[in-house]
Amino acid sequence: MPIIIAAAVVVAIVIGLVVFGRGKGGPQAMPISTPTDPYAANLPVSNLVMSESSNLAGGKVTYLDGRIANKGDRTVTAITAQILFRNIAHEVAQNETQQFQVIRTRDPYIDIQPISAAPLKPGDERDFRLIFDAVTQDWDGVYPEIRIITVQTK
Repeated sequence: MPIIIAAAVVVAIVIGLVVFGRGKGGPQAMPISTPTDPYAANLPVSNLVMSESSNLAGGKVTYLDGRIANKGDRTVTAITAQILFRNIAHEVAQNETQQFQVIRTRDPYIDIQPISAAPLKPGDERDFRLIFDAVTQDWDGVYPEIRIITVQTK
């Protein structure tokens, strides 16, 4: 009897995952034609640096670090960016959409947090980090294009 109950529970869990998990996944990439946010002109990105590290699963993680400034007159509470990796023909090989994460501390390790935890006031500058679990092998190795498509302000 306990084996039958355990099997029924496992079947119910699998069915629940299939039914309720459908249509969900990682963040969806926005179309390349998505317009940038009008406030994006006030948020210049500079000092880009890329690095890689191995993860525990034997793969590699790619980091894109940089600096963002708020040259506008509003406090920024969230930024959604589209990151475009291109191939040697300058076609988009990978299109990802991510929330900007700012670097909170660097020692003893880099700790990141959403911008909402420490809003970017007018005149402020912060270091940021974007993390990619995988980058396509078709990528040409040139820094990806960062397009700010959504900015939340207060």
